[in-house]
Amino acid sequence: MAAAAGVAVDRLVFALNGRRYEAGAGEMDPSMRLVEFIRTRTPFKGTKLGCGEGGCGACVVLIAKYNPETDEVTEFTASSCLTLLYSIHFCSIITTEGLGNTKDGFHAVQERMSGFHASQCGFCTPGMCMSIFTSLINADKSKRPEPSKGFSKLKVSEAEKAFSGNLCRCTGYRPIVDACKSFASDVDLEDLGLNIFWKRSDKNPDVSELPSYTLGGGVCTFPDFLKSEIKSSLEHRNDDYIAASGEGWYHPRSIKEYYELINSCLFRDSVKVVVANTSTGIPGYKDQDLYNKYIDISGIPELSNIVKKESGFEIGAATTISRTIEILKQECESISSPNGSVVFRKLADHMSKVANPFVRNTASIGGNIILAQKYPFPSDIATILLGAGATVCLQVVTERRQITLEEFLEQPPLDPTTLLLSIFIPHWISDYQGETSLLFETYRAAPRPLGNAVSYVNCAFLGLSSVDEQSDTLVLSNLRLAFGAYGTEHAIRAKKVEKFLTGKSLSALVVLGAVRLLRETIVPMEGTSHPEYRVSAAVGFLFSFLSPLARGIPEPGKALTSGWSNSADTDDVRNLPLSSRRETISNDDYKPVGEPIKKYAVELQASGEAVYVDDIPAPKNCLYGEFIYSTQPLACVKSIKFKSSLASAKIIDVITAKDIPCGGENIGSAFIFGDEPLFGDPIAEYAGQALGIVIAETQRYADMAAKQVIIEYDTKGLRPPILTVEQAVANSSYFKVPPELYPTEVGDVSKGMAEADYKIPSAEVKLASEYHFYMETQTALAIPDEDNTLVVYSSSQYPELAQSVIARCVGIPFSNVRVITRRAGGGFGGKAYRSFPVATAAALCAYKLKCPVRMYLNRNTDMVMVGGRHPVEAHYSVGFKSDGRITALHLNLLINAGISPDASPIIPGTIFSSLKKYNWGALSFDIKLCKTNNTSKSVMRAPGDTQGSLIADAIIEHVASVLSLDANSVREKNFHTYESLQLFYPDSAGEASAYTLPSIFCRLVSTSSYLDRAESIKQFNSSNKWRKRGISCVPLIFRVEPRPAPGRVSVLNDGSIVVEVGGTEIGQGLWTKVQQIAAFALGQLWPYGGKGLLDRVRILQADTLNLIQGGLTAGSTTSESCCAATLQACNMLIDRLKPIFYRLQQQSKNVSWDTLISQASRDNVDLSASAYWVPSQYSNKYLNYGAGISEVEIDLLTGAITLLRGDLVYDCGKSLNPAVDLGQIEGSFIQGIGFFIYEEYITNNNGFMISNSTWDYKIPSVDIIPKQFNAEVLNTGYHKNRVLSSKASGEPALVLASSVHCALKEAIRAARKEFANATGSGSSPLEFQMDVPAPMTLVKELCGFNIVEKYLESLSTQECTSRA
Repeated sequence: MAAAAGVAVDRLVFALNGRRYEAGAGEMDPSMRLVEFIRTRTPFKGTKLGCGEGGCGACVVLIAKYNPETDEVTEFTASSCLTLLYSIHFCSIITTEGLGNTKDGFHAVQERMSGFHASQCGFCTPGMCMSIFTSLINADKSKRPEPSKGFSKLKVSEAEKAFSGNLCRCTGYRPIVDACKSFASDVDLEDLGLNIFWKRSDKNPDVSELPSYTLGGGVCTFPDFLKSEIKSSLEHRNDDYIAASGEGWYHPRSIKEYYELINSCLFRDSVKVVVANTSTGIPGYKDQDLYNKYIDISGIPELSNIVKKESGFEIGAATTISRTIEILKQECESISSPNGSVVFRKLADHMSKVANPFVRNTASIGGNIILAQKYPFPSDIATILLGAGATVCLQVVTERRQITLEEFLEQPPLDPTTLLLSIFIPHWISDYQGETSLLFETYRAAPRPLGNAVSYVNCAFLGLSSVDEQSDTLVLSNLRLAFGAYGTEHAIRAKKVEKFLTGKSLSALVVLGAVRLLRETIVPMEGTSHPEYRVSAAVGFLFSFLSPLARGIPEPGKALTSGWSNSADTDDVRNLPLSSRRETISNDDYKPVGEPIKKYAVELQASGEAVYVDDIPAPKNCLYGEFIYSTQPLACVKSIKFKSSLASAKIIDVITAKDIPCGGENIGSAFIFGDEPLFGDPIAEYAGQALGIVIAETQRYADMAAKQVIIEYDTKGLRPPILTVEQAVANSSYFKVPPELYPTEVGDVSKGMAEADYKIPSAEVKLASEYHFYMETQTALAIPDEDNTLVVYSSSQYPELAQSVIARCVGIPFSNVRVITRRAGGGFGGKAYRSFPVATAAALCAYKLKCPVRMYLNRNTDMVMVGGRHPVEAHYSVGFKSDGRITALHLNLLINAGISPDASPIIPGTIFSSLKKYNWGALSFDIKLCKTNNTSKSVMRAPGDTQGSLIADAIIEHVASVLSLDANSVREKNFHTYESLQLFYPDSAGEASAYTLPSIFCRLVSTSSYLDRAESIKQFNSSNKWRKRGISCVPLIFRVEPRPAPGRVSVLNDGSIVVEVGGTEIGQGLWTKVQQIAAFALGQLWPYGGKGLLDRVRILQADTLNLIQGGLTAGSTTSESCCAATLQACNMLIDRLKPIFYRLQQQSKNVSWDTLISQASRDNVDLSASAYWVPSQYSNKYLNYGAGISEVEIDLLTGAITLLRGDLVYDCGKSLNPAVDLGQIEGSFIQGIGFFIYEEYITNNNGFMISNSTWDYKIPSVDIIPKQFNAEVLNTGYHKNRVLSSKASGEPALVLASSVHCALKEAIRAARKEFANATGSGSSPLEFQMDVPAPMTLVKELCGFNIVEKYLESLSTQECTSRA
C-alpha cells in the first residue's frame, strides 16, 4: 500500500466525509486518536466518545481503504477511540454526517432509525447508524441475488447482529433491531414494530412507504481525488526512513528497516510498536503514559501475507481478526479442503465472539497472541489455536524460527527484538484414512453470547476417534485439550488428561476420571475472581465434549425423552431469532397529543447534528480538567506529587481546595438533607473522592496526567473506615430519615403473627449497587464572563441546584451563574445530584484560571467517582396461612447510603411504597440508613422501588416454596382489595375505578398463555437434565408524585412558537410531549388543528437565568409537569388571542394562524405567557399499575442465561405519545434486567470500584434481550386529575424486570430438585437465597459446582452394578 511510502511518515493525508485533510510531520501528536481529531479539528461532532475502550460503539466510524492494483475499495467499521490518527494515512473516513444531514438530506438508515423510534437520548445513535450502514453495504457487495427495490442483500438473521457491539442504555434495542431489519431482503414488514411509516392496523405494508434505500448504500465511501493521490504516490516513494526528529510516526516497509529503527539511538524509550492499537482499550494494558514515537509494523509484507499450503494456512500476524475469520470461512466453503473444514469453521465461529465487530476489524490476530504471551491476558484466540495445533514463525534479529504455539506461550515475555511474523493453522485428518473421525469443538463461558465480553474460561478440544472392535466403544487418540482464561498465565494443554483418555474405551467411569484429573490441572491463580466457577465450567465443557462419545451417557444438549420434539427446545435457544409484539392505542381526543409521532429532533440525533455539552465548540484558550481521586477510604492526604513522565510535562496547573476563593465553600453537591464537599481536604473520606483537578491543553493530556499522580496517605489517629452496613450498625453510623419521610407501618404485626399457620422466622435478601451507565459521561464546560459571572454548560437533570452549588463554591451570587442544559446523553438519576461536582469543578477552575475549562470524565473516572444505586440488605420474618395468605411481615432494612446523605432519606419511603404492592396483613419494620466510607449512593431510575419490589416478590416466592404452592397463586391471594389498597396507600389510592391491577394481571396471564407455558415448562424440565426453564409473573404498583414546574410559551411574529420548560431532555421524550401539548393547545385557533402547528414549535434548552425554578428532572413526572405548565401558558395565550380571532372571523371565515398572529402583534398583544404549574391536592400523588411475565432458560453446565420471552402490560392512562411511552417501558425493563441479572458492581477491600470499565461492567446488549418481547400499553380512559388523563412511564416498568430474577430462581429450583434427587441429598433444594444481581456465575453456584461429578459418580455406580 502507498501508506508505506517511507518509514518516517512526513505527512498524513486522508478524507473525512469526502473532504481532504492533510497534516505534516510534527503537526499532530502521534498519540492522537482519530476520535479526538474528528471532534476537535473538524466540524463533525456525531462521532461520540463513550468509553475510550472500544467497548460501547459510540465512536464507530466507517474506514474505507483503496487497493490501486485491483481498483477495489473495502469498507469496515472501527473504534475511532482506539484508532491512532497516523494509522489512517490514505484512508477515507465516513461518520454519520457523511451519510446524511440537514443540508443534504438524511440517509435511509437515519430516517428509519428515527421513524422506528429507535433513538431516545440519541448519544449512541450515530455509532448505531454507522454499524448498520456498513453492514448493509458489505452485504450488498456479496454475490447474493438482487433483492427487491428498497431492500438490501442483508438477511434478517444478520440484521440482528449488525450492531452487536454497540451499546444502548435507553431503548432496550428492540426498535433498533426493527429499523435494521427493515432493510433485510427476507423481512416480513408486518413483523416490524411501531413506526411512523404505517399504522399497526394497516394490512400488507409496502417497502415504498419506507425511506428509500439504494442498493450499495448510495454514499461514495472513497473519493476519486484520494484514489488519484494514492496512485501518484506509488510513483514517488521516499527512500529516507530515519527522521531527523526523534518524535513521530514510523512505518517500516521491511523487517530490515524495522530492526534498523529499533536499534537506532532514537528509540531507547517512549516508543510503542503497534498494528492497530486496540490493546489500549483493555484494562490492565492501557497506556500509562504518553508516547511520542510509534512504529507501525502493519506495512511489513511478511506480517500481512496469507499463504495457503497443502498442510494448512499461514496467516500473517498483522492480519485482522475479521480477515482471519473471512479466510477460514472461505476455506470451509472450498471444495478442495473438506477434511479441514470442521476445524476452520469452528475456529471462525469462535473468533466471531471475540471482542466486537469494530474491534475485530482492526485488531490483529498476532497482537492478540502477543498479549497472551506477554501478560496473563484471557485470550480466546490463543486457546483455540493451541487446541488446533497452531505453530508460529518468529523473527529474532537475523534468525527465523518456527515453534509451536505452546512453546511460544511458555517463553519469557517478548521484547521488541522479536517479531511474530505469522501463525500457521494446520489442516487436520488429511493424512488419516479409514475409520477415524476428526473431533474438534471450542467453548467459552462469557457474560454475553455474541462476544464483547471476556471469557471466564475458554477451551478447544481436538482429537481422533475410532471404534474399538473388541469393546465396540469409541476410543480417542491424538488429543489436544486446551484451556485458557480461567486465571492462568496463558492457555495450557491438559496433558495429563490427554494421556489418561488416550486409548481408553469411553465410559462414565473414564469420563469421571478425566474430570477429576482436570480439576487437579485447572488451578486459577490467587486473586482470580470466581475461581470455583471457572473450574466447574471447564469441567462442564470437557463433559460436553466427551459424553456424546461415551457409552451410557446421554448427550447434554439433547432431551432425555423422544416425546419432547419442539425444535425451539432442543436447539441452542441463544440462536433463536428475535420477535416482538407491541400493542398501543392512540388517543384521538387531543390531537396531536396521543399520537405516536417521532421524537423531537430525532433526525438530528441520527445525523450527529444534535448538540450535547461536549459538542459545543471549545472557546479560544480553553483548557481541560480531570479529577485526581483518592484510592483510600479514610486517610489524611499528606502530599500530591506526580511521576516524571511525558504526561506530567503536559500539566498546566493543579487545582485543589486551597484554590477555592475567599468567601467560597468547599462544596461539590447539595440537597435539602445536607451538603457534600468538592474535595477531600485534608482527609479523604472514601475511595473515589476528588482531591484535586489536573489542568492540561487537551482532555487526553489531562486524563493521562492524572494517571501520573502519587498520593501519600496517613491513617495515624483515624478510626478504621466503615465500608459495610454491618460495620455501620456496629458503630451506630446512620443518617436520619425525617419523620415526614419515614414510611407508615400498617396493622398489628404481633397479632398477625399469632394468626399465622406457618412462620418463616428469619431470612434475608441482598441487593448490590448498580452504576447508571449513561452513554455520555459526566461533562461540563465553564466559561468566565463579564462582571464576575460564569456560564456553565452542564449535562444535568437539575440545572437549578447546580447553579446554587457553583455559586456557593466560588462565592458569588446565584444571579452570576448561568447553567444551561440543552440535552443529556442519558441520565437515569446519575445526572441529578452527581452531576454537580463536575460542573462545580469546571466552574472553579475557570474562575481561578480566568479562561474556559471543560471537563469530560473518562468512563473509568466516572464509574469510580459517581456512585450508583443503593445497596440494600433486607432481613425479614413473615407469618402466613396454609393457603398462602400472608398475615404479617416484619422487615429489618439496612441501606448503604455512602458518605453523604444526598437523596438517601427518600429511599426508605420508595422501598416500602413498592413493597406495599401486596397486602401483608400487618407490616412493621426497622430502617437503618447507614453512613459508610463509600461513594455517595444516589437516585437511580426507580430508586428504592426497584429494591422494594424484588424484596416483596422474594418473600412471596419463599412462602410459596415452603407451602409447595405455585408462586402466582400466592401472589394473587395477597393482592389488595380496594379497601386494603386505601389502608396501605392512604394518600394516593385514588378512586376504586382507577385500581386496575387485578384486571391487568388477569389480562396478562390470559394473553401470554401463562398457564399453558407453565405446564409446558414442567414437561421441558422433566425431559432435560442439563437445561432448565422458569417462568414468573410479577405485579407493579408504583407511586407517582408530580412536582411543580415552570413553562413559558412565546409566539413570534412569523407564527413560529418557542417553548421553554424547566425540565431537561435526557432521552425520555419530554420535548416531544411538550411539542405535542403546545400544538394541541394553540391548535384550537388553527384551521387545520394542532397537527399543523407541530413543525412550528421549537423547544429551548433549560437556562437557569431564563426560566427560574426549573426543578429536578426525575421521578417519571417531569414530562407531565412540564406539559401541564405548557398547557397553562398556552391557555393564557388563547385567552388573549380569542377576541382577535373572533373579530377577524367576522371579516373572513377562514382565519389563518399567520394572519391571527400578525394582527395580534399589531394590536400590541403580549404573545409570551409564563406559568408555574403546581399540582393540586387531587393530582399530587397517584398510583401506576402494570404486570410482567418472564421466561428464562439456564444451562446447568455453565450457568448461561437465555431470556426466552418477556410480556408486559402497563397502564399509561391516556398516553401523551404511545411511541415514547412504549420506548420508555421497554427500555426501562431491559435496564432492570441489567440490575437484577448482569451488572456486577464490584469493589475492593477499600470500597474502590474495580469493575470500572466496559470490559468488567456488563450492561444488557442486544444479544441478551428476550427472544420474544411483547409489550402492551393500556389506555385506561379518563383521569380527571391527570394531565390530559396521562400517567408516568419512564421508571415503573424497570421494576417489572424482577420477574426475570424470579423466573431464574424457578429454573434454578428445578435444577436443584433434579440433582438433589439424583444424588440422594437429604437437604431441601427448594429453599435458597439468591441475591441481586444473579449473573451466570451465581446461577452455576446455586445449581452446584460439582453436579457433573455427582452425575458421573451415579452413572459409574450403575455401570459397576450392571456388570456385577
